[in-house]
Order: sequence, then C-alpha cells, then structure tokens
Amino acid sequence: MLRSRSAKFTRCLAATIIAASSATIASAQTADTILFNGKILTVDNDFSQQEALAIGDGKILATGTSAAMKRLAGDKASLVDLGGRAVIPGLTDGHIHGIRAALTFGTEVNWIGVPTLKDALEKIREAAKAQKSGSWIVVAGGWTEAQFAEKRRPTPGEVAAIAPDNPVYIQHLYDWLLLTPKAMEALNIRDDNDVTPGGKLMRDSDNKPTGVIEAGGNALGKLFDKLPKPTLEQQVDGSKKFFREMNSLGITGIVDGGGVSMYPASYQAVFKLWRDKQLTVRVAYHLCSPKPGSELADVQNLTQLLPPGFGDSMLHFNGPGEIIIWADWTDGDITPDGKAKLAEFLRWAASKGYTIQLHWNPDRTVRDLLDVVEDINKDYPVRDLRWTVLHLYNASEDSLKRMKSLGLIWGVQDGLYFGGERLQKEVGAEQAKLMPRIATAMKLGLVVGAGTDAHRVSSYNPFVSLQWYLDGTTIGGTKTRGDEEAPSRRQALEMYTRNSAFMANDDDKRGTLEAGKFADLAVLSADYLTAPMNEIGKIKSVLTMVGGKVVYAAPPFAER
Repeated sequence: MLRSRSAKFTRCLAATIIAASSATIASAQTADTILFNGKILTVDNDFSQQEALAIGDGKILATGTSAAMKRLAGDKASLVDLGGRAVIPGLTDGHIHGIRAALTFGTEVNWIGVPTLKDALEKIREAAKAQKSGSWIVVAGGWTEAQFAEKRRPTPGEVAAIAPDNPVYIQHLYDWLLLTPKAMEALNIRDDNDVTPGGKLMRDSDNKPTGVIEAGGNALGKLFDKLPKPTLEQQVDGSKKFFREMNSLGITGIVDGGGVSMYPASYQAVFKLWRDKQLTVRVAYHLCSPKPGSELADVQNLTQLLPPGFGDSMLHFNGPGEIIIWADWTDGDITPDGKAKLAEFLRWAASKGYTIQLHWNPDRTVRDLLDVVEDINKDYPVRDLRWTVLHLYNASEDSLKRMKSLGLIWGVQDGLYFGGERLQKEVGAEQAKLMPRIATAMKLGLVVGAGTDAHRVSSYNPFVSLQWYLDGTTIGGTKTRGDEEAPSRRQALEMYTRNSAFMANDDDKRGTLEAGKFADLAVLSADYLTAPMNEIGKIKSVLTMVGGKVVYAAPPFAER
C-alpha cells in the first residue's frame, strides 16, 4: 500500500513539474497575434471558454484572460479586438468531394442556397449572356426543388428559352438530369442506349425525348465525364475560389472522399496550389478505385509512392476510399464475390496501415461489412487505423455497438437535409424520427464525424449542416428526425472540429484551440451556442485563420 501511494505521489509530482515547465516555455514565447475581448470556445476536454488567445509562429501559445494574453504580445504583435464575438476552432468537413467541386467552381453556375427557381433561372440567363455561343452552362448539383419557393424543378422548355445558343446541363443530386436540345446533340444522346446502364430518357406524348434523364449515380457520372473539362488554369482558379468560399464559412480543413469522375489527373490543380503554398484549407485526401474490375490492383499501383500520411500539414494522403469495390458501393447490396473482393482490399489496406473511408448506405447489409472487418481485426488492430463508415443513416443500435467494438468511426453527413421527406415516405414518420441515431452512437462512445458530402448532393455550408444535426428539419421545413436522437450543441461542434480532425489523423495538431496546436480558427458572425436554432444556418465567419494567417476577413476585420 505504501509503495502504491509513493508511486502515485511520484507520478503526480512529475505531472506537476511537466505542466509547470510547459507553462514556463509558453510564457517565455512572445506572440505575434493576440485575439482578445471575445468568447473563445476551445473545444478542449472540458469545453472551456476563454476571453482571449495568443498566437505565435502559426500556433496557439496560450488561452486565458485578455490581460494575461496581452502580456505575451511581442513589440510588433497584432492586437485584434473581437468585440465580444465567439471564436471556434476552424471547422473540418469530414467527408466532402471538395477537390472535385473546386475543379469546376469557376466555370459552373451555382444554385446552392438560391431561394427561388426564378432566381436560379436568372443565373442561367446571365451565364448565357456572358459566355460565348455554343459554350457549356453547367449546374452540377447541390440544389433541390424544396429550396425554391415554387417547389418545382425547371422544365427543359424554360431553360432552352433563356439559353437557346448554349448546351445546358443541370444535374439534381444523382437521380435526375436536364439537358437542353443543344446539349443532347453535343452528347449524341438519342435513345436509352446512350444513357445506360442505369439511365432512362423521359419522353413526351409523341414519344420524343424531353431532355430529362432519370438515372443512378453511375450513369450520371459517365455523362458528366463527357462534358468539356476546364483548362488547368481554370481548375486552379476555381479551386482558389472554392476554398476561399469555404474559408468564409469557417472551414479550415477537409477530408476529401474522391468520388465519381475523379481520376489521378483530377488532383493536379490542388497539387499545384499545394506546391505554390496557396492552399487556404488543410486537405486530407482519399483515392477512390478508378474503375470496376481491377480495384485492388489499380489502387496498389497508385499508392506505391504514397505511404500512410504522405504529405505535410497542409495536404496529405489519408488512404483509399470512399469507393472501394465499385459493384457494391452504391447501396451496400453485396454478392459473395463482391464480399470476397472487399475483404481482400481491406485486408491489404490494413496490412499497409491505411486509413479508409467507406461508403455504405443500408443497415440491412452492413453486417457483411462488419463481418469482414471483424475477421481482419484478428490480425490487424483496426481501431488504430481510423476506418470510417460513411452515410449509413439508418444504422441500428446493434450495428453501432459492433462498430464501437471495432473502433470504427461513423461519418454522418447531412444528406437527409435534402432527402428527409423522401425517407419519411419510404420508412414512415416514426422510423424516420430515429434516423440517424447520433445521440445513441455518442452514448455508446462512438466517434461521430460531421460532413456534408457536397457539392453534388448537398450544400457545403457547415452551419446549415450543424443546424440540421441539431433540429432534424429538412430544407423544405419538415422535421423528420426526433429530438431524442439529436446531439447537443457542444457535441455537434465537436463532430465538426475534434472528431473530423481525428478522421484526418490530425487531432494532435488541430481541431481544438489549445496551446501547441495550429491557430486554425473562425470568428463568427453570431454566437453558435446562443443563437436561435433556426438562425444557426445563417452564421458565417467574419475572420478565418489557418496557421495564424488570415485567409478570409469580412467587416469589421476586412478593414484592418
């Protein structure tokens, strides 16, 4: 007993000495930036709130009172009066197709958040006036008719009338596409054979194609691939604009899921920004299997020079995903052959120490995936690899328990913000109230990461996503998920900060505002913790910093 108490005392004394030494080191450093007179949400283990923070050499030196932090200021330090505003760790979208969205952001027409169909069509009209005759006008997703006051989609006739000289491509999620006559002609689409497998041409009463195509994701991906690609210069410009747009919403990092229509050449623009030190978000990227049939061989070849974590603090390779085996990725239905291929692929990934993001939708078949992972776990500790199961909105409590036992992460996106009404019709109002079981997962101790899956299937706005996590209300105003499965405001913010940083293998560097971590932060237009629930989606950043450098500023900070 005496020996035990002595050992305990020694450990406590050592911890005290280490803490004192750390404090001395921090106090010995001088800060180049002080943010003071604010409400700093550190998102540390205690979710503590501070008044100010000090930044030096791109990292947080300390947090505390305004007076204490000012004492750390160097002679040339910048002192920023927050005016009482809330500050949060920079947000990390834990699953987004941001690299893909960025490639065409400068050349697409963006309907995300547009309130009326009239306004959306006006954007098409303006693009037709601005662009050359014959050039493509593309809306690649991120919208739904529920956001429009008119509650309907555009018709081919009204689109062709406002852009008669341009081929127009308007995609809705991954289930519907509108093409004007010039677009149909340019893509050589005449019958169903031109949009298969998985696509079907809608026809009018005279059996003529209307220009509307109903299809699955694979079919629309193939059609999108036929569109003219922006030049590398346009891709780089679009990428800069997209990442700055994300900075304006408090995003300082993304975990990119690759996705349909993403090939090795698709990464050249983001790599150029990285090489030129012009990235304004930290990127952890995943590589999808490029094509069906040779998934493992292709990824093995692509990753020969990409060991786990390859890169630096601004961009690194995070592992394969989200599409692993093409035959099974869309909705999780899996054949014995597909299960064997999946097992072979995941076992190889585990042997290499790769982090995985894996698209899986229905709970009815996730047991097949978990069986595979449990078998691999006998030889490789999967919980050390930070594998994430994405989507799975209808995860049962039993499935969540199995995921917890394996140390899997659950990546929950806000897809039901767009699709909640459809889900409600499919499963009934009572079942929909339980989807997704975020509160249950957190009670079980699962790491739940946040994200949007943007931009084709949802908005990339993290505050829209945060509001949906909290209130379960769709873009159309229907409350589909019950409050019993809602996270608290603290938990939802943790999903978008420390948990998503964990998914990126960066939780030791960012995700909280603690001494020693990167000064990635956002000063908010409204206090996330106290804003009315229906106002959270309107919050923006007025000052965003990555590594202590300002990457976005709005008044009053833009005037500095």
